[in-house]
Amino acid sequence: MKHKEMRKPRAITRVEVLVVIATLLTGLLAVSALLLPALAKAKSKASRISCLNNLKEIGTAYRLWAGDNGDLVPPQQTVKNGGWADFLTNANQGALCWTNYAIMQNELGQSTKLVICPEDERQAATDFTNDFKTNTHVSYFVGVNANDRYPQSILGGDRNLGPGPKPDPDYGFSPKSGKGNDVTIPLTGASSALSWSLKMHTAEAHRGAGNILLGDGSAQPTSSGAFTRNWLPNAAGTNNWPAGHIPATPSIRLVFP
Repeated sequence: MKHKEMRKPRAITRVEVLVVIATLLTGLLAVSALLLPALAKAKSKASRISCLNNLKEIGTAYRLWAGDNGDLVPPQQTVKNGGWADFLTNANQGALCWTNYAIMQNELGQSTKLVICPEDERQAATDFTNDFKTNTHVSYFVGVNANDRYPQSILGGDRNLGPGPKPDPDYGFSPKSGKGNDVTIPLTGASSALSWSLKMHTAEAHRGAGNILLGDGSAQPTSSGAFTRNWLPNAAGTNNWPAGHIPATPSIRLVFP
């Protein structure tokens, strides 16, 4: 009876190993190409939710502060009584936007992180004293005439809001310099069109999306188009304009950091 000759298994050549590795890498790259956009979108959505939560905390701080200060928020209360309304009797007060949040530092739990959006390139200040005395540590604009008697009035929102239906290439009304911007926005008409720049919260809207804080202290996410169509016309016009700067049409005054 003949025994079958046992052949030794052939060793894998270096070329074959390289082919296997290349195949695996190609597969991994293909999977990564599919997963990375989804992961980026999920990360952006999580950041937007965190930003929205910041605005909710700020809304709570406004209510607490107003409860101790004649039911008025800081931009409506006099300097003598702890607010900054005296400064707002003059135009172009954007440079003092940070003051609004420094005034509420106790109600904000001394947390400077609450006034910075996680998607903003700006960084939180270490404290509300010397380090905070600039707009460059603030992500949210201030609606100076909003209050809880008009629940849909605009009390605040993401700073990267800009004029027109097309997203601004940078941060809209909020300048890089930190000098701020004091802006008059008509409630209706062609010049009322606004849009958030693509610098923040871009995962869900190619024309930009952002968060707003309302007069009743609630916060809402919205797209640029929905903000112009649905929120702005119902925002309740500003009535305490600086002398000589009263607009011809019903408008709101937003102070940007």
